[in-house]
Amino acid sequence: MPYSPNCQGLGNGMYQRFVEHRAEEALSDTPVVLIVGPRRAGKTTLVRKMGEADRAYVTLDDQTVVDAAQSDPAGFIRGLDRAIIDEIQRAPDLLLAIKKTVDEDYRPGRFLLTGSANVLTLPRIADSLAGRMETIRLLPLAQAEIKARAPTFLERLFAGKLQGDPEAIVGDGLVRRVLLGGFPEAISRESERRRQDWARSYLTSVLTRDLRDIAEIEKLTELPRFVRLLAEHSGQLVNYSQFGSSINVSHKTGQRYVALLEQVFLVSTLQPWYTNALKRIAKTPKLHFLDSGLLAAARGLSFDRVKADRDVFGAVLETFVFSEVLKLMTASDLRLTPYHFRDQQMHEVDIVLERDDGMIVGIEVKAAATVKSADFAGLRTLAEACKDRFAYGVVLYDSTDIVPFGDRLAAAPLSCLWG
Repeated sequence: MPYSPNCQGLGNGMYQRFVEHRAEEALSDTPVVLIVGPRRAGKTTLVRKMGEADRAYVTLDDQTVVDAAQSDPAGFIRGLDRAIIDEIQRAPDLLLAIKKTVDEDYRPGRFLLTGSANVLTLPRIADSLAGRMETIRLLPLAQAEIKARAPTFLERLFAGKLQGDPEAIVGDGLVRRVLLGGFPEAISRESERRRQDWARSYLTSVLTRDLRDIAEIEKLTELPRFVRLLAEHSGQLVNYSQFGSSINVSHKTGQRYVALLEQVFLVSTLQPWYTNALKRIAKTPKLHFLDSGLLAAARGLSFDRVKADRDVFGAVLETFVFSEVLKLMTASDLRLTPYHFRDQQMHEVDIVLERDDGMIVGIEVKAAATVKSADFAGLRTLAEACKDRFAYGVVLYDSTDIVPFGDRLAAAPLSCLWG
C-alpha cells in the first residue's frame, strides 16, 4: 500500500495515518465507510482532514444532535449526503436509516462514519449493512507513524529478512517508549505525571460514558477495580471466573464485561492457534490491553518503578508489541490473523500470525538484552507443528543485533517493529 513517510509535518501534532489511503480507496467504491477504534485515537482528526470542504460534518458528541438523531433517524439522514457522522455508536439506529437510503442510491462515498465502540457487534446492525459498508480499524499511533517511517516489519518477517538496527532504542529509552503508549494527546504531554493524569482521566471517561452508550451495566462503580485486575493479567490466559469474582459477579457476567471492554477497544482477547498435529494444546484466549500507556497507568507503573523492578516490564512490553503488530496489520496488504500458542508442556509463543495462504510466523517477546537457545522452545514446537507452513520465528529483544538461532529462527531488536 502506498505510504509516504515524509508527510508528518502537518502541524499541531498531526501524523499521516496508515489507514488513510485504505479509507480513501474504500470511499471510491463503497457507499459507507466506518472507521472504528478507541476514543481519542485520531479518528475525528483523520476524517475531517479527508472530508475537506465537500462533506457535511455532524458529531454525535453533541447531545442536541444525538436527541434529534434518536427521535427521527430516517428524517435525520434524509437531509444528508456525502456526510461525515462522528461517534455513530451514540445513535446506532442511524445505521438502519443509512441502509435504507443507500439501498435507494448506491453511489460510492456517501457516508464516512466513525465509532468509538464496535457497533457491528449489535445483532440487528451486524447484518444490515453487509455488502454496503467497509469497516476500517484505527488504533492509537504506531511507532512507525510517530517516526514517519514506511512500515516493513511484517513483510520482512514472512520473508525471513529482518534487519539489525545500530540505532535501536534499548534499555531506559525502550522502557520510556513503551510506557508512552500511542495516544496522540498523551504523547504530546511533556511530563510522565501529566501523561498518567491524562490516561487516568481517559479510563474514567471510557468506563463511565462510553460503556453507558452501548450497554446497561449493573455494577458500574466496580468497573475501575475490574479493569485494574485485568491490567494485572494483561498478557495472561483469560480466567472469567477469577475476573468476575473480583467484583462479586458470575463467570458469565465477567465474560460479558470483558466483551464490552473489547467493544470500546480497551482490551483485546487473542485466540489460541492450534492444529490436529498437536493433541495437547491450550485452547484458552489471552487477554491484552490495546495500549501500553493505558496499561501502565492502570497498573500504576512509572519509569522509576519499572527501572527498580524490571520483572514488571515483561507484560507491558508484550502488550506494546501485540498492539504494534495489530497497527502494522492495518498498514499491510498481507491478510493476517493473529493468535497465541501454548502447549501442555508450557511451550508458548506470544504472537502467531497466520497468512491467508496458511503460512505461519511466530513472535516471542523478551524484555532482556540477551537471548538463549531455550527462549526458542515455543517457536521450535510451533515450527515442528507447522512443518512447511512455518515461514519464520523471531524473538524480539532489548538489543541492536540480529542473531540467527538455526533454520528460520533469529533474535532481533524490538525496534525492528518500526525500523
